[in-house]
Amino acid sequence: MSKYAKGDMTPVVPRKVRSVFFMLVSCFALWGLLNNMTDNLVPAFQNIFTIPQEQAALVQVAFYGAYAVLAIFASILIEEFSYKKGVLIGLGVYIAGALAYIPACIHQSFEIYFIAIFVVACGCSVLETTCNPYVISLGPEKTAVRRLNFAQAFNPVGSICGIVLAQQLILSNLNPATAEERAAMPEEQLKEIVHTELFWVCAPYVGLCAIAFLIWLFFLRTKDTQEPATSPTEEQSKRGGLRVLIAAMFAIVPLTVLYFLFPDMNKIVWVLCGTLGPIAYLFIVSDYRAMLFSLLRQPRYWCGVIAQFFYVGVQIAAWTYLNVYCCKELGITKAEAASYYLISLILFIACRWVATYYMKKFNPAGMMSLFAIAAIATCAGTIYLPSDILFSIGGMGFSANVLCLIAMSGCMSLMFPTIYGIALGGLNQRDVKLGAAGLIMAILGGALITPWMASIIGDSESFWLYLTADFDNTWDINLDTSTAAVRASFIVPAICFAVVLLYSLIFRKPTTSSDQS
Repeated sequence: MSKYAKGDMTPVVPRKVRSVFFMLVSCFALWGLLNNMTDNLVPAFQNIFTIPQEQAALVQVAFYGAYAVLAIFASILIEEFSYKKGVLIGLGVYIAGALAYIPACIHQSFEIYFIAIFVVACGCSVLETTCNPYVISLGPEKTAVRRLNFAQAFNPVGSICGIVLAQQLILSNLNPATAEERAAMPEEQLKEIVHTELFWVCAPYVGLCAIAFLIWLFFLRTKDTQEPATSPTEEQSKRGGLRVLIAAMFAIVPLTVLYFLFPDMNKIVWVLCGTLGPIAYLFIVSDYRAMLFSLLRQPRYWCGVIAQFFYVGVQIAAWTYLNVYCCKELGITKAEAASYYLISLILFIACRWVATYYMKKFNPAGMMSLFAIAAIATCAGTIYLPSDILFSIGGMGFSANVLCLIAMSGCMSLMFPTIYGIALGGLNQRDVKLGAAGLIMAILGGALITPWMASIIGDSESFWLYLTADFDNTWDINLDTSTAAVRASFIVPAICFAVVLLYSLIFRKPTTSSDQS
C-alpha cells in the first residue's frame, strides 16, 4: 500500500506524445458514443420492426460479437505493422459499416442492419484492440493503469453524446403506435412510418463518418510513435503483410460461408463459430502459438479475460435494459427513460475521474473490490426496493430502486480499464499485443450476457422469478415484460459483479515487469 500512499509525481503522459494521446482519446470517445447509441437500438428496433426482446437483443450480439471475431486479427495487424496502422484500418472499417446503414434504411431490413452493425463493431474492435495498448505504450509502466483510466474517462463522454443523439434523433422520432396498431395499419402507411423512423436511426451513424475521417487524416499524417529496433527488410514486410491477410481470411471467410449456407443459424452460435477461425490461426503459426501459451501461463492474465467477459457483459446488459426497467417501474416512455440513462452516464464519468485521481494513492485492485461490493448491493436494491417516488427533479421522478439502478453505473466506472491494466501488468511488449486481443475478445460478454438477461425479462415463467415472487407478474404487451420479470433479471448483473470482486481480491497485489515468467 505504501507504493500508493505518498503519491507519484511521474507524468501520466509524456509531453512529446501528448498530441497522439489526445487524438487517441477522441477514438475512445467515438466508440463510447457508438456503444451507447447501439444500446438504444434494442428498444428502437423492437418498436420499429415489432419484434420480441430476444430478437431485438441480436443488435448486441452483432455489435459485441464482432469484437470477439476481429480482436485477434487486430493484434496480428499491430504486431506485424504498428499501432498507427491499426487505428487507420479500424476507422476505415467503421466508416464502411456506417455507410451500410443507408441501404438498410432504404430496404427497411433488420437483417441488413444486423450486418451493418456487425461491420461498424468490427471497426471498433480493431480500434479498441489497438488504442488500449497504444495508450499503455505512451509512457512508463508504473503509470500505465492511471494513463489508461485517464483515457478511458473520455469514453463515457462519448457515451453521453451517444445517449443524447439516440434520445433526440432516434427515440424521439419513434412513432407511438403500439404493435397492435401497427399490425392493423395499411401496408403503405406502415412503410412510411418505418421509413421515417429508420432515417433517424441512419442519420447519426452516417454523420459520424465525417468525424472519423478527420481522425483518420490526423493519424495518416502523424509520425509513428513505435520506433523499431531495426528497419524491416522488404521480405519481412511482405511476410508481415501476408500474415495479416491470412489472419483476416481466417476471421471473415468462416463467418461469410456460415451466413450464406445456414441463414437460419442461431446468431449467437454464428458468432461463437466465427471466433474459432482466428483462434485456429494462432495455433497454426508457431510464434503466435508460443505467445498464446505464454499468456495462458499467467493466471493474472487469463483470469482477467474471464473477469472482463463478465464485466463487459454486465455493463452492456444493465445499460441496455435500464430503459425497459425505468419504463416499467416509472410508467414513462422510452425517450423519457433515456434521461435516466444520461444521468447514469454522468455519474459513471464522475466516478471514473475521481477513481483515476485516487489511484495514485490507493491500490487500483483494492478500490475495484470496494466498487464491486457496492455494485452487488445496488443490484439487490434494484430487485427489491419499492418504486414509490421519493422526490422529483425537473419532472423526473426518482424512487429507491431507480436510484440503485443509477448508482450501479457509478460502481462500474473504474472496472474495465482497471481489469485491463491489472491483466496486462508485467507482460513483455510482444505478449501485450496478443494479450490485448484476448481482453477485447472478452467483450463477447456483451453478446452473450445481454440475451441471457433478455431471456429473463421476456419470460413470464423464468426460473429466476422465484426471487421476485412477491412482485406483480402481470404481462405488459407493449414492453414484453412484467414487474417481477424485469426485477428478477438484475440477478444477472449481481452474478457478474461477484466474478469481478473475486478477481480483484485474488490479484490485488501490484505487479511489475519483473514478475513475468
